[in-house]
Amino acid sequence: MARHVYHTGGLVLLVLMATAACGGETPRTPASAPPGADGPVPVIRLDRVDHKADPLDEWARIRARQHGIPARALRAYGYATVLLAQARPSCHLGWTTLAGIARVESDHGRHGGATVAADGVVRPSIRGVALDGTGGNALIVDASGPAGRTGYARAMGPFQFIPDTWTRWGVRADTDARTLIDRLASSNPLATSDLPGSPDDIDDAALSAGRYLCAAGGDLATAQGWRRAVLAYNHSDAYVDRVRAAAVGYEK
Repeated sequence: MARHVYHTGGLVLLVLMATAACGGETPRTPASAPPGADGPVPVIRLDRVDHKADPLDEWARIRARQHGIPARALRAYGYATVLLAQARPSCHLGWTTLAGIARVESDHGRHGGATVAADGVVRPSIRGVALDGTGGNALIVDASGPAGRTGYARAMGPFQFIPDTWTRWGVRADTDARTLIDRLASSNPLATSDLPGSPDDIDDAALSAGRYLCAAGGDLATAQGWRRAVLAYNHSDAYVDRVRAAAVGYEK
């Protein structure tokens, strides 16, 4: 499965569609190298009962001033990379990649005047147009709607997840860290089916996006792995270029 991008009113819509396998990888060149991580994320105590991510606050505030990203969103990106570094150490996901995707998808949860609250919830909720097959969009029925009524899926939240993708990959970030790490280490998306979280929560969405990228790309420290991961998120070369440009800008 791969995602295709559509633009409606400035909002990037992610659409899941079956695609044929692409032939060959992009050659390893400086232009296609994966973005750097802008240095390590601070070490945090994952065994704390609560407030585990608090040590990331100052790190996030500094970069928020540098890059114009909400500090609360940056904290979510940092925490996701810390968890995935433990659960999937061979993935090498950098916070700049998550930030690049979030910039393209929703301007870090600010699309349409939305904001990221202190509790991590993006309000008002960000939703794409109904994917009803019109206007060049795909036709994706939302199976979670009321019985007897045909509803159409809409991309959700700051990382613009399609409902079906969220059902399979979504995870609640404030779950006990040891439980999370054990579950995230599995390549089976159903390993967290009982920890669904919310696509409108920046912590849940960032961790779920990182999980999806690691599963799709393998080693994101390689040009091929990084490109494969971002293409899985949205099967468009132009999209990959936009995410890379945004992510590279956050290295500075």
